Amino acid sequence: MLDHLGIQVRDLAASTAFYDTVLAAVGAKRMLDYGEHIGYGATKPDFWISAVAGEGTAQEAHIAFTAPDRAAVRAFHDAAVAAGAEVLHAPRVWPEYHPTYFGAFVRDPDGNNVEAVCHAPE
Repeated sequence: MLDHLGIQVRDLAASTAFYDTVLAAVGAKRMLDYGEHIGYGATKPDFWISAVAGEGTAQEAHIAFTAPDRAAVRAFHDAAVAAGAEVLHAPRVWPEYHPTYFGAFVRDPDGNNVEAVCHAPE
């Protein structure tokens, strides 16, 4: 349904370092860099971060990235921890979502709830 998603960040350098690290674990990379706008993806830039423009307070977003397998979810978690992210939920099965939902949740530098998820069985 979504073609791409963009979020605004307070510290573009910190967020770029975070997403460069954690998205590599799920097979994505920085694909476009327009200075104030950075695009990530595996085949096309479908996740964007931009420096916050104007005044106001940000609201927490939940962003879930598809991982190809459970090892990638674990690698995402480990990369986030190494980058200093707050862990919300370590990698595990979430049977309340469905029997093979395997996810890990962390906070990005702006406090967003960022997840890697694999829906395939082990």
